[in-house]
Amino acid sequence: MMALQHPVAEERAPPPAVLEMRGISQIFPGVKALDGVDIALYPGTVTALIGENGAGKSTLVKILTGIYRPTEGEIRIDGSPVTFADAQAAIDAGVTAIHQETVLFDELTVAENIFLGHAPRTRIGTIDWTTMNRRARDLLRSLESTIEPTIRLKDLSIAQRHLVAISRALSIEARIVIMDEPTAALSRKEIDDLFRIVRDLKRQGKAILFISHKFDEVYEIAENYVVFRDGKAVGQGVLASTAQDDIVRLMVGRTVADAFPKLAVAPGAPVLEVSGYCHPTEFRDISFTLHRGEILGVYGLIGAGRSELCQALFGITAPTSGTVQIEGRPVTIRSPRDAIRAGIVYVPEERGRHGLALPMPIFQNMTLPSLGRTSRVGFLRLADEFSLARKYAERLDLRAAALSVPVGTLSGGNQQKVVIGKWLATQPKVIILDEPTKGIDIGSKAAVHAFISELAAEGLSIVMISSELPEILGMSDRVMVMKEGLLAGIHPRAGLTPETLVRAATGNTVRMTA
Repeated sequence: MMALQHPVAEERAPPPAVLEMRGISQIFPGVKALDGVDIALYPGTVTALIGENGAGKSTLVKILTGIYRPTEGEIRIDGSPVTFADAQAAIDAGVTAIHQETVLFDELTVAENIFLGHAPRTRIGTIDWTTMNRRARDLLRSLESTIEPTIRLKDLSIAQRHLVAISRALSIEARIVIMDEPTAALSRKEIDDLFRIVRDLKRQGKAILFISHKFDEVYEIAENYVVFRDGKAVGQGVLASTAQDDIVRLMVGRTVADAFPKLAVAPGAPVLEVSGYCHPTEFRDISFTLHRGEILGVYGLIGAGRSELCQALFGITAPTSGTVQIEGRPVTIRSPRDAIRAGIVYVPEERGRHGLALPMPIFQNMTLPSLGRTSRVGFLRLADEFSLARKYAERLDLRAAALSVPVGTLSGGNQQKVVIGKWLATQPKVIILDEPTKGIDIGSKAAVHAFISELAAEGLSIVMISSELPEILGMSDRVMVMKEGLLAGIHPRAGLTPETLVRAATGNTVRMTA
């Protein structure tokens, strides 16, 4: 294992590990998901687990939470070997996980979710509702939350659900807390609140394993790191003495010198023209023009109306007024079918929920919007479906064992390629990409960025929504900024800075157009 540690950091011996994994291997039929992994977690310390999609991070989490039993190796807690026969055994040992999509129950109350499986009981064995609600309220208040324990989970925001998941971890007195992409759907303020709670957990002596693709978050909250690549732990050390470039090199096995490989393309004639577009609750008076071969970035804070605008352009919701023209021809978009026929397609932010049928095979997902091309007299032709899917799988360098495997088995980056591929098969004029690299590792991000740039060079017009300033600045020809449902400005790429965009998104700038 390669260690990137500063000599000064090595002089200070760490406290005894709460949890150690030694020589952990996980072998599935034909696949070695983990190969002799060693990892240690320490009390009061956040250890970042970093790696590309498919590197083995999820497999490790499933072993730690009792879902998988490792093929080889051992787990030790406080120096003693342990075996997790199931998920409950891991919980009983003090291990809990908080996932990107919290595993809770919408129809149960907050208190019921917190104490599910270990609710306090009365003397006659029934649930002690008064005690349970009081303890839940105390746990939430310890996290500086005003959530009432008696309301149903379905009425909470994503950030509040994370607080409930953390409260559940505290309720079982977990000593080892795994946070798997916990900030993926949070605003900056919600991330700050979560990190305040993480720091409090550190003061309580919890050992925390933090999994994230976002380097700024990793460096902000974690002390140690472990890098996975191809099922192996290829590097570990102290973040304070390790450069980000070194971690990237460990992750991908090479140096990613240019994460935003944008090709220089001279924008052509107008393709999409939107004028006076309004929605009753989400946005109003939006006007812009998108040219052939152009990448128009769309930036704004949470609630700015970016996704809502693009969903209206794709016919998911209905605007109250405004016009849309494609190549100078007025079009009416009342449904996604209308949008597709007009040449507009939309890659949603939540690809797993809104962009894919996860149990279905890759080839069927890829051809779903193009059934007219793969059927004759009302009957689907399997050979035509495979041929069309293979064409775009090869074009996007899709990594999969076969086109017949369920798309849900793919990594996030490859799932995104399937979503993009299925829309390219419709031969669109405009493709809308909503957070195209959300939840994707840095190596896959570079590949997606390169492909987006190639599409623009081939003449496709692209609208790209992103919350990541480097992505917006690195990939856009122009950037449209939205604030509270209004157009705050359209800025040319030349000379554009992060400060300019943030000022525009927060309302501290003069409206511009370009």
